[in-house]
Formats: sequence, structure tokens, C-alpha cells
Amino acid sequence: MSIYPASKNRSLIYQLATTPEDVMGFYKKNSDFPGYREVKENVEQISYRSDSGIRIWYNNLPITFDFHRHNALEIIVPVENWYKGYSQSECFEVKEGDILIIPPFEMHKLEAPHKGSRFIYLIDIDNIINSAGFTGIKPLFTKLIHITPDTYPQVYDEIHRLLAHMRDEYFSSADFYELSIYSDLYRLFVLLGQDHLKKTDAFSGLNLITKKEYLHRFNSVLNYINEYFCDDLTLEMVAEHSGFSKFHFSRLFKKYTGTTFYDYLIYKRLQAAEQMLAEADLSVTEVALRTGFSSISTFNRTFKRKKNCTPREYRVLCRQVN
Repeated sequence: MSIYPASKNRSLIYQLATTPEDVMGFYKKNSDFPGYREVKENVEQISYRSDSGIRIWYNNLPITFDFHRHNALEIIVPVENWYKGYSQSECFEVKEGDILIIPPFEMHKLEAPHKGSRFIYLIDIDNIINSAGFTGIKPLFTKLIHITPDTYPQVYDEIHRLLAHMRDEYFSSADFYELSIYSDLYRLFVLLGQDHLKKTDAFSGLNLITKKEYLHRFNSVLNYINEYFCDDLTLEMVAEHSGFSKFHFSRLFKKYTGTTFYDYLIYKRLQAAEQMLAEADLSVTEVALRTGFSSISTFNRTFKRKKNCTPREYRVLCRQVN
């Protein structure tokens, strides 16, 4: 497949051209695709397959997709040559067989070599990410995840196998392919969570019973934050909920989640604010107060720093796309 970009009113439209015969089979399942991708002001509206919340592409395009975000989980697996993924602070060179996971709503840029190919998975996980069982691995989804045989040696082979099976199910005529893909995706998330627990030293030196108790406490903490992040939560309040002292809790939380309590709290508030700005008919001030920010100035400053645009600009962009 070849795609030719054209700029128009600060939008980028990728027009589809002829599909090479040797990969034609990969595109029969995507024949419902409207024929273009449109990215307006860095926000993309994903076109899933008409009967599902999934779209998987075979992609061999030598094109750079500039910084953008979308509500889909994106997974990229190069099969020939490298592919580069950029967050706002890091660059990941994803080699053949590596895996790059881009969480929903994360700003990212993608760069392809002049020759190469990769599979790109776009999956709606709204129902999964808001489920109680997902709580324990939510902290992993605050940034891009680069999976290689060296960085994830214990789970790499199984994750790669799951992605290959998801791809085969999508491009085959298998019954219940969507259910099968989501089943594999749940298993992938379980593997990431288990690997995270093994790698973290937050609970190192504890016996099995105590470790399970600590894990239960921290999952309870994450559920507590997810439920009350709009309130005036403080470190002291959450530490008391966990049953740990403030200083012990801060240390364990950073090791368990990879981020500080306050950074995670801001992440949750901004995530909710983005949804309200895109969907709810509320003023920016109302959105700020409903998501736990103490003032509109704090909200504007934090949003601008984290998202590279103001809340008002973000609302305009979302409504242009929709």
C-alpha cells in the first residue's frame, strides 16, 4: 500500500493508492476502510473495522507521521527493517521483531525507513482500561513501552506469539475473531503486569504472604485514586488509606508504579479532563474544578506543560475531528 500526504488547512490527509499484489491478502479484511486517514491538529479519529473495535494494518510506507494522539491502543511490530517511535521526551528505535506499545491518548510520532514493513495494531480498549482488573497495570500505560528480547526476556516470546496469533485471526476468516483477539490482548496485559511485579523491587525481601498483602494494598490504593482523584487528595490521605507511613508509602509507590504519587494523580486528572473537553458541554473552568484542579490557572499551566496545547485549543481540535 502506498500513501501520499497533502496538507490542507493544517490537516494531513493520507490518500490510499494501489495495493501491491504480494500483500493484497492483507487488505481484503480492510476493504471497508474509507480510503484515507485524516489527522487534524494532531488528533486522529481511528476508523476501526466496521464490525469491531479493531484495525490491523500491514504497512510498508516510507512516511513519517508527525506528532499526534488518538483514543486507540497502538502496537507496532516491524517485520523488515527498523521503525522509530517518539514520545515527547524519548525516541525508540524499534528493530525487526521488537514491539512498541503506544497507550491511548499518548502523543507520539512515527518515522519509517525508505524500505521496510511492519504490522500496526489499533485497538479500542475503553472497556478494558476502565475495568477493576486493569488497575494494577495502569501505571505502565503512562508512557510508550518498548519490548525487546533483552528488556522483557521472560515474556517477550509469549507476547510476540500472542501478537502473531491476533494478526492471523484478524486476516483469516475465523469465527469470533474479535473475541479471540481480545482474549489474547487480556493475556498480553497479564504478562506485562506479572513481569512488572517481578522487576520491581518495591516488595523485595518480603515473604510470599506479605508480598501478596502489599500487592493487595497497592491495588486498593490505585482503585482509591481512580475513584477520588477529582477530590482534594493529598499524599497523607492516600498513605493513610494504604496503612503505610507517608515516607514509606512514597518510596514504595515510586518503585511500584515508576512515577511519584503526585505525577500519577496529575496524569489521572488530565486524562479525565481530556475526555470532558472532548465530550462534555462544560466550560474549561468547570472541567478544571471537576477534575480536581484548585484553579483555572493551575489547570491551564499543567495542561499546556503536559499536552503542548491549552485546554481550549484541545477542545477545538477534538471537535474539528468529530
